Amino acid sequence: MEKLTSSSGSGGWAGSAFLFLQSNLQQVDLPALYKDLEQKINVFKALKLTLSDSAGGLDGYEILKVHDTESALIIQIKFSDEMHCTAFLESYASGGLKQCLGQHLKAVLPVTEELEFDTKLKAGSKTLDDFLKDRDRCLRCIKEAQPDRLRDDEVAQLETTLQSLMLNNRHPSEAVHKGSSSSSSSKPLSPALPLNSREEGSQLPSDSFKFQGRVYDDRRLTSSDHQKFAFVIGKQWKKVGRSLQKGCRALKDPAIENLAYEFDRDGLYEQAYQMLNKFLQSEGKKAKLSRLISALEENGLMGIAERMLDIQPAERQ
Repeated sequence: MEKLTSSSGSGGWAGSAFLFLQSNLQQVDLPALYKDLEQKINVFKALKLTLSDSAGGLDGYEILKVHDTESALIIQIKFSDEMHCTAFLESYASGGLKQCLGQHLKAVLPVTEELEFDTKLKAGSKTLDDFLKDRDRCLRCIKEAQPDRLRDDEVAQLETTLQSLMLNNRHPSEAVHKGSSSSSSSKPLSPALPLNSREEGSQLPSDSFKFQGRVYDDRRLTSSDHQKFAFVIGKQWKKVGRSLQKGCRALKDPAIENLAYEFDRDGLYEQAYQMLNKFLQSEGKKAKLSRLISALEENGLMGIAERMLDIQPAERQ
């Protein structure tokens, strides 16, 4: 693998960290699953969705390398944006990253138990877990630990395969051999239709919307949607609110900031709940599921969008 010859390449903010992951569930051996050609793409997708949810979207970071040791997976992450790195640190410190990883892995693995993990975060020789509350110090350590490699060839291939799957409506485990040198005889892939979706015709019906290449019936947001959103969105609720504000006067920036201030002591659930409540009250019949999914998609929160649509493991792309 080619080494980087400069600290950041473009002179902008950049840093690197190593995330260590080890499952506490005996039957979920993450390194073994990652080595398994049938499961590698599923594990990689779970890692990507987890980082996307934790870092607040698809920008500001990239996976450079996934190391599989005897007991743990080690993910080398390059951060190119301080804001997204801060969001990642907050999610890691609060336990949100563990929760997201457990949900995404449980969706693609044949396990019924709740998944728990031992984690460690390092930047250079510093273990950030020792001073996570000192966010500025953590950021300095990550920035000082400049990335020392380009993206690994295997990771690049996994990224390409995952993007292809999302465009072509295929399930990860069906295409994992596509990027392997011994996969020339891999079988054709077939799309997996989700619940409450319909085959896409030549023209999209007015009461439908498309997500990840599949067509879903559109409808008004329900109280169940409302509560689920508030429970899973976490600190990303402001971003979603700003995306929804494009067609909703009630969610202009001052209103969003007022909600953050007014419900600060009540926590993220209440802030997110009140934001979506304002959207529902203002938009009435126009407060559709499609608008919320579009706002999540716009911010790269694909994992949360999948959960809002109740996409089942066998139906995930």
